[in-house]
Amino acid sequence: MYFQRAEDSVSTTATVRADPRAILRSGLPDRYLTPDDIAEIFEVPKETVYQWRKKRIGPPGFRIGKYIRYDPADVLAHVAERKTTDQDAA
Repeated sequence: MYFQRAEDSVSTTATVRADPRAILRSGLPDRYLTPDDIAEIFEVPKETVYQWRKKRIGPPGFRIGKYIRYDPADVLAHVAERKTTDQDAA
């Protein structure tokens, strides 16, 4: 898998995938995220992402056929909710 840096995105000859942490939509790419993207963003193993989904404790995902995808807006909302919960508990 190839990645491009934000400053390389203006190149019209670049045919590589953007880094999941690119500066779009407040740090997330402007596309639906895969479990691999979620694992990379949160720096956890992909199996952890699947366990979060199974236990319903991670960002909400949805199925497209046999594939799981995550809406970047839902991921941001989940992070904001977790931050608020953790601050209230402290």
